[in-house]
Amino acid sequence: MDQRNAAGAGSFETAKALDDTYVMNTYGRLPVEFVRGSGAELADSAGKTYLDFLGGIGAASLGHANPVVARAVKDQLDRVWQVGNYFYVENRGELAQALSELLSTTTDEVGHPTGSTGSTWKTFFSNSGAESNEGAIKVARRWGERKLDGAATIVTARKSFHGRTLATLAATGQDVFHKSFRPLPEGFCSVPLNDLASLDQALGSTSACAVMLECVQGEGGVWPADPDYLRGVRELCDGHDVLLVIDEVQTGFFRCGAPFSYQLAGIEPDVVSMAKGIGGGFPMGAVAAREKCADLLAPGDHGSTFGGNALAAAAGRATLQQMAELDIGEHVIEVGAHLAERLAKLTHVSEVRGHGLMRGAQLDVPIATPIVERGLERGLVLNHIGDSILRFLPPLVITSEQVDAAMDELERLIGQMA
Repeated sequence: MDQRNAAGAGSFETAKALDDTYVMNTYGRLPVEFVRGSGAELADSAGKTYLDFLGGIGAASLGHANPVVARAVKDQLDRVWQVGNYFYVENRGELAQALSELLSTTTDEVGHPTGSTGSTWKTFFSNSGAESNEGAIKVARRWGERKLDGAATIVTARKSFHGRTLATLAATGQDVFHKSFRPLPEGFCSVPLNDLASLDQALGSTSACAVMLECVQGEGGVWPADPDYLRGVRELCDGHDVLLVIDEVQTGFFRCGAPFSYQLAGIEPDVVSMAKGIGGGFPMGAVAAREKCADLLAPGDHGSTFGGNALAAAAGRATLQQMAELDIGEHVIEVGAHLAERLAKLTHVSEVRGHGLMRGAQLDVPIATPIVERGLERGLVLNHIGDSILRFLPPLVITSEQVDAAMDELERLIGQMA
């Protein structure tokens, strides 16, 4: 008998017991089971409501149970889900075209659109951020093979995070993630972020085929790359004829105000990896490349059984259409600035980092972990990185009023615990 049904629907104790018994213990789970959501709010199995400042780890870009995306997925469910990539799939080409237009957008330093580079991008659809970065790595290695006499080293940044597959772990510039999983794949090295001299030295002393960066290092602590640094990286890559790969898994799809965070620096990469916000929370990823390297992978070089299937394509296309209709970038710029302002005024917050609705609050006391735990009791879904950094990735539809309510509660929490 299904233990959940036997114990009664909505039983948190049953959910926890089943998880503890049958699910691998790879996450330190907090004691709550969310069963409903709307916009930036969640409700648990006991009926308690919460303000969500984690947004499915940045994936619920249009909020929970967005009706437009839900309708698109439901409509597709009645037709066909999965046929495989040997065939054409409705909505996939339209979604790829929309991505090309977003990727070639130009913006000012805040994120307001200013025009287009005119580039055409081609996309491979995957299911996650790690898979997208695997695809980006393969494009870069093929570039080195075809254009640079077999050069295969990819230079990344320290404190970066690119995924949990073995190759993307090797690309990740944090030793804490490497422990216990060596030997890792070869062909990666890391240098400090925002240090052009170190990058130039690495490019000159290794057989490099690409530089792979996040414009804001999310899992590393919400550390932004300086715009001048990113412009310098673009110049170095051009000078060494290596590809510039930008990991937009967490920063993409208006999370930072602009469609993609590299646009804030006025640059254009060669390869971009994406996931999280692309499907409004539906499992989906993508890697896109510009004309110069878009055709390096031929039939048989890469694949994914479920990548870009009919359900995912429907969710992705509906998400991008809804973002456009809501002018979500302008909303993120406005509410993100308000969030940063409120965070900066909190007691024991020494620094606020990031862009748009991707923010990190540096605490001068090591209370981030208990704040997340106590916040849940007060109806706040928060996230921490280490003991002294709070990370904020709310749904992009969150309102200034919801930000104010959460910051008022967070102020009280910090006051009680510091």
